[in-house]
Amino acid sequence: MTDAVPLSFYEEIGGHDTFVRLVDAFYRGVAEDEVLKPMYPEEDLGPAKERLTLFLEQYWGGPTTYSETRGHPRLRMRHAPFHVNPDARDRWLAHMRVAVDELELPPLHEATLWDYLLRAAHAMVNTFEPTGIGPTSSGRDGGSLPLHPST
Repeated sequence: MTDAVPLSFYEEIGGHDTFVRLVDAFYRGVAEDEVLKPMYPEEDLGPAKERLTLFLEQYWGGPTTYSETRGHPRLRMRHAPFHVNPDARDRWLAHMRVAVDELELPPLHEATLWDYLLRAAHAMVNTFEPTGIGPTSSGRDGGSLPLHPST
């Protein structure tokens, strides 16, 4: 009889390489999206890709590099200054859906990952004002989108 430690979700789906593939595919869509691309402060999406990769890896049981370098994720608080409306959320989810599909995960793993992404994206909405990256009615500057771990 062995006392084998169960694999984390991170390990079950392929670890670092899988999350890099997910994030790369996601940001290919963002780079071409006229609403989302301007919401990222860096012209080069590289820093955003790294933050999202580290965040997702840590969330799913991988290395804790994200917290070691950036502190607690505090997603809602870190996104509060930005104009995250339903349009931004839906565009974010559309690009993430394509990225998740590209992974071709087993159905249970795909459903588990997608359920989290869907719930998290809905939780990031902080305004129902119709457009853009401009200030919300509370005077916050626009500039991010759901789950963009500049977190």
